[in-house]
Amino acid sequence: MGQIKLNQVTKSFGDVEVIPPLDLTIEDGEFAVFVGPSGCGKSTLLRLIAGLEDITSGHIEIDGKDATNVPPAKRGLAMVFQSYALYPHMSVRKNIAFPMKMAGIDEAEQQRRIDAAAKALNLTDYLDRRPGQLSGGQRQRVAIGRAIVREPAAFLFDEPLSNLDAALRVGMRLEISELHKRLETTMIYVTHDQVEAMTMADKIVVLRAGHIEQVGSPLELYHSPRNEFVAGFIGSPKMNLIKGAEAAKHGVATIGIRPEHTDVSTTEGLWEGRVGVAEHLGSDTFLHIHGVPDCDPMTVRVDGELPVKHGDKIFLTPQLDKLHKFDAQGLRVS
Repeated sequence: MGQIKLNQVTKSFGDVEVIPPLDLTIEDGEFAVFVGPSGCGKSTLLRLIAGLEDITSGHIEIDGKDATNVPPAKRGLAMVFQSYALYPHMSVRKNIAFPMKMAGIDEAEQQRRIDAAAKALNLTDYLDRRPGQLSGGQRQRVAIGRAIVREPAAFLFDEPLSNLDAALRVGMRLEISELHKRLETTMIYVTHDQVEAMTMADKIVVLRAGHIEQVGSPLELYHSPRNEFVAGFIGSPKMNLIKGAEAAKHGVATIGIRPEHTDVSTTEGLWEGRVGVAEHLGSDTFLHIHGVPDCDPMTVRVDGELPVKHGDKIFLTPQLDKLHKFDAQGLRVS
């Protein structure tokens, strides 16, 4: 079992409250991602769950038991850090074995767990190497292996891929997702990268200034964002938000339209603009259009073969059934 429940949890540093009263439940076996801009409280929240920071008020339950005052080592959780935190003088085998050695697990059981983790993470051929002889992705796998052998109730990942280059990030993202499916263990993953959140999560928790803005599946947040903040944060490129007279025509303060939900023409459309930057990505091109009322620039996705260039006149028409509408407080109205 790996259910984690936060009941009216708060955290203050001196007079500064960084986590206002917060309720959240992560179900057993879920892959939950905490996402939000820098300074939103996502890593602090993870450290509260791990016990690395004391909560100011409220309660934390793990598997239905109050863990608020339980020391980190006895919470049954395993944490994987951004920095890997490996011992450079130890072999991969000894790094993975270290938490089991500290827990007094016998050597035969240690070896069984090491072999199983190494096989799952493609580390079998590297067990006798030291961390300095490994790539960044391999070192991250060693850190994950060290967590796996503890057989925790839940894994906690604190921006584990931020030190890797783009190609390695994609590969490790897939590996962690596949690992979750094999282990069927609760995982909580912190990232500022909403693409990671969308591609990995069962449940996304969007945070801003310590508040939970919305909790839901990736597609739920994508198709039905609760407010302007979530609408603008989830999706890459982000949703276009249009205020002023154009929004007033729909009876709201703001309308939103995603780049892929705008029809593009070189002859006619609702809005007229000119191509600024064109980002060619192969099958797709993202155009940044200047001159659209109350949304300058506006981003649209077009077929990568569309022959457009900087300065071209272009016409845009939003797909009306895909419009998102928000009131003056920024809350979704339809």
